[in-house]
Amino acid sequence: MAGPRYKVLITTSGLGQRLGNLTKHTNKSLVRVGSKPSLSYIIESYKKNIPLIITIGHFADHIKEFVSLAYPDRKIEFVKVNKYQGKGSSLGYSMLAAKKKLQCPFIFHACDTVTVKEKIPAPTKNWIAYHQSRDTSQYSSLNTLGDNVLSINKKGATDSDKIHIGLVGIVDYKAFWDALTEGYNKDKNDSTLNDCVAINTMLRTEKTFSCFRLKTWLDIGNTTSLEHARSKLKDSYNVLDKEDESIFIFDKFVIKFFANQDIVTKRVKRAKILKDLVPKIEKHTKNFYRYEYSKGDLYSRVVQPTNFIEFLNWAHKNLWTKQQEVKNEDFQQKNCKKFYKDKTNERIKQLLEKTNIHDTEHTINGEKVPGITNLLSHVDFDQLCDTEQYRIHGDFILDNIIKTKKGYCLLDWRQDFGGLLKAGDMYYDLAKLNHNLTLNHDIVSKNLFDITIDKTNVTCDILRSENHVACQKVFHKFIQEQELDLNKIQILTSIIWLNMSPLHSHPLNLFLFYFGKLNLWRALQNQSSHISSSMSMAFSQQDNSSTQQKESLQKSSAHTMQTE
Repeated sequence: MAGPRYKVLITTSGLGQRLGNLTKHTNKSLVRVGSKPSLSYIIESYKKNIPLIITIGHFADHIKEFVSLAYPDRKIEFVKVNKYQGKGSSLGYSMLAAKKKLQCPFIFHACDTVTVKEKIPAPTKNWIAYHQSRDTSQYSSLNTLGDNVLSINKKGATDSDKIHIGLVGIVDYKAFWDALTEGYNKDKNDSTLNDCVAINTMLRTEKTFSCFRLKTWLDIGNTTSLEHARSKLKDSYNVLDKEDESIFIFDKFVIKFFANQDIVTKRVKRAKILKDLVPKIEKHTKNFYRYEYSKGDLYSRVVQPTNFIEFLNWAHKNLWTKQQEVKNEDFQQKNCKKFYKDKTNERIKQLLEKTNIHDTEHTINGEKVPGITNLLSHVDFDQLCDTEQYRIHGDFILDNIIKTKKGYCLLDWRQDFGGLLKAGDMYYDLAKLNHNLTLNHDIVSKNLFDITIDKTNVTCDILRSENHVACQKVFHKFIQEQELDLNKIQILTSIIWLNMSPLHSHPLNLFLFYFGKLNLWRALQNQSSHISSSMSMAFSQQDNSSTQQKESLQKSSAHTMQTE
């Protein structure tokens, strides 16, 4: 039986500037919606025997790499667009680049148009899909008579409630290409040239287009509509957004993306070091790797005090085994110092520059806390780095652990520890786990934390489940029984929060900074049960050296609220 005699055109060549920093490191069609990128929803809308033509430009290699890992069995051709930004670029120009490969009936499907459980008809006639809405400020709209399209309006038209969503079926392909070519030849620098221009020309030459309504259309073309789309296609794992990395979850495999190719290379190598503790990596490219989907329960959802000690003993036996990758002196003075001290100083610098927070004394939850530079100067990094080399995970949180029938599977392992692949500090894994029992993905995704800044006080508050509080008690008891240093873990936990702060957006970045600062202050106090008089005097001299610096607390707090 012969297959369908039509193709599908997907245009991914543009910059996607309306998505802001989300397209700074990758293509807009690879921005995650729910558990997958928008490109996946589009590809999976069509049967496997339908050929797909994808135009590529902005981060073209990312598109090709992702498709090779996610859809190796699909018939997909790529068309490179040489002008996808600036003068001479347009949607129409990108479509014309695929003209030679589309000398047959075809469907045009814009890469920011997501449909779910909708049956898209074959292009046996000319048709246009629409969505019912009177908000035409960002969309072209249709003038119709019954089911027939009379014309397509430009953005902002007020006399229509049918939005053109970027999904079109073309049976009269020769007429379409002639009309689009005609429009391009009139003005080769027309940035507004698109499918609507060609269709309006066809309508004036008595070609007909019918229209039909899509109820489940989701737009991911701008930050506001993307947020709406994500609310409809929720991610059950509550993955936190990062501009330069992403995770896509399929039925049988998972794909990780990193803008930094070095991270991919190192993660693949570390997977071999961690062996059967992590899923098997099936394939990898420069910016992506694919690994087996691990069946089981996300441990953050099923952890209980009764099974938590079992897990800790499992990790102690199977994960944290001693290693000897470099000399102990080099490990402590170079790798640990680089990872703890140098990285923290750099991250704090980033946070202060982004937020314009003044590095001075702040009153946090009623406690006077010295400036962050002052606090860090009193961290004994030599003592913090006086540790041994162990095999570690590197991002050891409950959300990165699957409880399987046979045991546990560890996900999203860190690529290195201060440049080392085989060895790291076990205390870092312990501190990450301690952090996660206080601040986890579910809490953040549900905004169950609060940061309030006024002229005299910063208030940090977070909701914690009784279950996690109880698990943390089990954890701390385990630390004591293993004769490990709990205060060291508390200091590292605070440093982790400070390191995380510049990586997240408002208001989480502020919460992490002030919460980390407060808890670092408390951990330093607990280090010797109370601050010595000489240490107190040092804090006082550094943070209250002048009346002008005392006043900076009020100014910085108020300014932070305004600028953020």
